[in-house]
Amino acid sequence: MSELQLSDVRKSYGGLEVIKGVDLDIKSGEFVVFVGPSGCGKSTLLRMIAGLEEITSGDLIIDDERMNDVDPSKRGIAMVFQSYALYPHMTVRENMGFALRFAGIAKAEIERRVSEAANILELGPLLDRKPKQLSGGQRQRVAIGRAIVRHPKIFLFDEPLSNLDAELRVHMRIEIARLHKQLATTIIYVTHDQVEAMTLADKIVVMRGGVVEQVGSPLDLYDDPANLFVAGFIGSPKMNFLKGVIETGETQTYAHLPDFDGVRIPLTLKNAEAVAPVTIGVRPEHFNESGSAALDVTIDMLEHLGGETFAYARQGKGDLVVIETKNGRGLKSGDRIVARFDPACALVFDADGKRLR
Repeated sequence: MSELQLSDVRKSYGGLEVIKGVDLDIKSGEFVVFVGPSGCGKSTLLRMIAGLEEITSGDLIIDDERMNDVDPSKRGIAMVFQSYALYPHMTVRENMGFALRFAGIAKAEIERRVSEAANILELGPLLDRKPKQLSGGQRQRVAIGRAIVRHPKIFLFDEPLSNLDAELRVHMRIEIARLHKQLATTIIYVTHDQVEAMTLADKIVVMRGGVVEQVGSPLDLYDDPANLFVAGFIGSPKMNFLKGVIETGETQTYAHLPDFDGVRIPLTLKNAEAVAPVTIGVRPEHFNESGSAALDVTIDMLEHLGGETFAYARQGKGDLVVIETKNGRGLKSGDRIVARFDPACALVFDADGKRLR
């Protein structure tokens, strides 16, 4: 296992800066997920760690050694790509051992490593098959096995499940989590799917526009987002955002919600500025019948998921509000309901998207 540090790492293509000063510490054995929308720089950052992209400035340190100018093959890193990139004319056994043969490893050692990886990934019965005889999930396991046999210090995964269907993605997430536990190695994983990030990560790095917005455990980011972007990106369905204006009284601060007949939400904020525009964030599951804050809304659509129902509702022409309800079987589109929530669960963001506390 290995530790990795990024210190003010930047990447520019000519005059265009795409990675804008990333500082990050990854502990030995951690499962770290880079997550963010397309174009945020997460795959570029991963490729810089791998040595496939040059670092414009800053330092990449692995186990106290600066790696900026070290050849990719000598960094102790193995990478699994979105594309399986298997050789179609080779068997599973040959695909997994190809890089070792190319590196001049002895045949007996190659066979031992391939067998070891095949046992870990349950590929033993498939070793003599060719890629066209495998399912998508099996091909992805072969691609992972090809990385395992190299005995790397750090595994890099670049959206490895994007080509799989929904059921296979769930299965492979479980397999990758099991693999991390079994190998006890450092993994850096890139995805745009925040459900994957929440499921797999010890630590999530949320990126936007080449900048790290927040770093933390999945539940820390979910419960305590630093800004509006992180709050909206982490969580499914996403957090509801209600437009408001701050009102200050002698003993209480409120958020006035003009889109909901002027409802006033009591807040616990320090140094709140009167009349300042704010956004109130409420997660769908925080709606409950005992809440003191109430929104009168009309249901547009119901999403029945068996054990739970999400109601998509709005007041007038206002923005949609997603409400998790346990009484969804008794509701229908067009129903007017009172959606209640506890103001203590609400998060407040200023006009620039920064969290107010």
